[in-house]
Amino acid sequence: MRLLRRGKVKDIYELDEKTLLFKFSDRVSAFDVILPTPIPRKGEVLCRFAKFFFENLGVAHHMVEMNPPNSLLVKKLKIVPIEFVVRGYLYGSLYERVIRGEVKNLGIESILAARLPKPLLDPTTKSDLMDVPITREEILSSSIIDEERLRYMESTSIAIYEKISRLADKAGFILADLKLEYGIDESGEVLLADSIGPDEFRLWPAETYSPGKPQESYDKQIVRDWLIKTGYKSRLDEARSKGLPPPPPPELPREIVEFTSMRYIEAYERLTGEVFG
Repeated sequence: MRLLRRGKVKDIYELDEKTLLFKFSDRVSAFDVILPTPIPRKGEVLCRFAKFFFENLGVAHHMVEMNPPNSLLVKKLKIVPIEFVVRGYLYGSLYERVIRGEVKNLGIESILAARLPKPLLDPTTKSDLMDVPITREEILSSSIIDEERLRYMESTSIAIYEKISRLADKAGFILADLKLEYGIDESGEVLLADSIGPDEFRLWPAETYSPGKPQESYDKQIVRDWLIKTGYKSRLDEARSKGLPPPPPPELPREIVEFTSMRYIEAYERLTGEVFG
C-alpha cells in the first residue's frame, strides 16, 4: 500500500492499479487551512456518512466497500478538477462575494442566510491551497470536460442537493449548501467521487433558523465561526491579499473540539436514522 497524497482531511493510498483506499482522519480544515487540533471520531463519522450517501443516493459512484472504522475502498478515477457547489441559501463565501459586488441578480435581498429562489450551482476550482469560483464558460473554454459530461454533473449535483435537502428536512435540518466531486473511470463513465458529509455541506437546525444572522450549525462552521471571532480569519485574509503565506492557525479550545465532535455524531444519527456506536 503506497501513500499517494495526504489531503486536508483524508489520506489516499494506492492498493493496486484500479483501487484506492481513503483513510479519513480526525484532522479539520477551515478556509483552506489545516488546523493543528484534531476532532475526535470525526474521521469515522465522515467515512460512515460517505458509505450511507453512496448507497442511498441512486447515483453511480466510486465506492467499492467500507473498511471500518474509517477507511473506504474506491475505484481509481480521473478526477475532474472542479468542485460542484450547490447553494440553497445566501451564506459563506457566496454572501461575501455578494457584499463585495462580485455576484449580482440572485433575485433576493442581500440578507445573510436568506433562502435563494432555487438551488444555485456555484462551481469552484479544486485546489489544496484555495478554491476559486469558475464559470461554466470558463470550464468549457479550458477543455476540462466536454459539455455533455458537464451537463450531467450539473443536473446530478442539483438532484443530489434536492434529495439530501428532503432527507434533512425530515430530520429537522436545513441543508444550506453542498460540495460534490466527480471522476471518470476507464470506460469513460462519470462517477460521483470523493465523499459527502459535514465537511462537504452546511447543516442548520430548522428550529433555530433565522435570516439576517449567523446560523447554528451541525458541521465545521462551528470551527469557522470561532476562527472568525478570534480574528484568525481577518489575519488570513490580509496575508492572502498581500500574497503572503497563511499565518499559523491556533489550537482549538477543548469546548469547541468536544462540541464539534458531538454535533458531527448527532448529525449522522439524525440524518441516517442509525445509531453511532
